[in-house]
Amino acid sequence: MALLGTTVLVGAGTQRVTGLGFSLVSAPFLVLLLGPFTGILLANALSLGTNLVVLAQTWRAVEVRKALLLAGPALVAVVPGAWVAHTLPAPLLALTAGGLVLVALLAVLASERARVLRGTGGAITAGAASGFMNVTAAVGGPAISLYALSTGWAHGSYVATVQLYSVLLNTGSIAAKGWPDLAPAVWLVSGCALVIGVLVGHLLARVVTPGRARTMVAALAIVGSAATVVKAVVELSSA
Repeated sequence: MALLGTTVLVGAGTQRVTGLGFSLVSAPFLVLLLGPFTGILLANALSLGTNLVVLAQTWRAVEVRKALLLAGPALVAVVPGAWVAHTLPAPLLALTAGGLVLVALLAVLASERARVLRGTGGAITAGAASGFMNVTAAVGGPAISLYALSTGWAHGSYVATVQLYSVLLNTGSIAAKGWPDLAPAVWLVSGCALVIGVLVGHLLARVVTPGRARTMVAALAIVGSAATVVKAVVELSSA
């Protein structure tokens, strides 16, 4: 329970500071703790809660039109993604989840030089990729980050708008896969850690630069996703 609480707390804090980061940080560890399907589903549910809390703090800066432009293709892509999540065996799903995080991170880190997603076409591509990855691996954020970097999206508006977008996306992902059936203690620990994490992140957002926060998110996500991939490979090789 301590590891679960720490995972959720750190993820919620990074979400508040960077706009995206809860699932990127938390999902690989939740997969290790609860298995790929349940771990990803819990990450979707907790990410939704984090989105709502952060949105309540930042709603004045939301660009509704941009959020809807991204959400449309994302929700369409949720359908095939949900089929993949239900169909793949647990080790393969875990391997997919961990691998997608690593690939997404490399894409975002490389995007400092590559401005590849621009205009309406870029938004549609980013939204579709985000929707598929969110329902299969709970990591819809990197594709949106790539779009934001490609378009020079102002950080304050980006943080706020992505919360509304993610509320729509996580709601669609949960509707496609079902609500996670977990013990009350898991929900209690997760809920308390989520609220504390957002409050701490709200304070840190005043002093931590976006660049430094992004480096921390990337480091934590790489560790978690690499561990997930290794665990999945071991399970597949011993099957």
